[in-house]
Amino acid sequence: MAGTDYRRPTVTGGPAIILVEPQLGENIGTAARAMFNCGLTDLRLVRPRDGWPSKKAKAAASGADPVLERARLFDTLDAAIGDLQHVYATTARDRYMVKRVVTPRQAAGEMRGLIGAGQACGILFGPERMGLLNDHLSLAETIVTVPLNPSFSSLNLAQAVLLIGYEWFTAGDATPPSVLPTGNSEPATKEELHRFFEHLEEELDRSGFLRNLEKRPSMVRNIRNLFQRAHCTEQELRTLHGVITALAGPRDRDRK
Repeated sequence: MAGTDYRRPTVTGGPAIILVEPQLGENIGTAARAMFNCGLTDLRLVRPRDGWPSKKAKAAASGADPVLERARLFDTLDAAIGDLQHVYATTARDRYMVKRVVTPRQAAGEMRGLIGAGQACGILFGPERMGLLNDHLSLAETIVTVPLNPSFSSLNLAQAVLLIGYEWFTAGDATPPSVLPTGNSEPATKEELHRFFEHLEEELDRSGFLRNLEKRPSMVRNIRNLFQRAHCTEQELRTLHGVITALAGPRDRDRK
């Protein structure tokens, strides 16, 4: 989905994203893009196979340059997480370790609280081919596992970063779950809607559509319910008034 607008505020901060021995510059770039989508800007690279900086990473980042420009290179994982107080490690496989396992949503909520309290957090992501080693996981307090299809739960690097980054972002986002933009027109009031009902029902009576007196009450209720569900705006009701008038006009002329 296209949605880049540099005129709008940029969200930054959040947990560090630590890529351990990433293999391809393109994957680093797409992971950086996923990070910036979610307002994450602290990228740490541990021994990237193809070196750093990377032109392929920049091309694949598609404009997430602020993340790549701030990226830090480390020789060891110990050094990359040295300033952190809480480390989460991602894996899709059961490692048979006595270590707490959480979902991305749970991890995001926890990190929001920890970072809010001034405690630095980071998330480890392993190499594309095999993921993190058990030795890497031993440096983390908590494992993050994404609940997916048990027979096919492997994610590529950017997917994993985006999924966990999205949970981080939405854990602190106040966007309502549903909105109905109405442009320059306000939602119609009940009084305006009732006037419309009167106009519509008057013309339906005149046309003979509501001639069955026994069925008329239920037909009127059904019609009203239909327009109640539509959540019409003032402008939409004015348009509907015009439609009814236009359709009724020729019948008036014929009668005259």
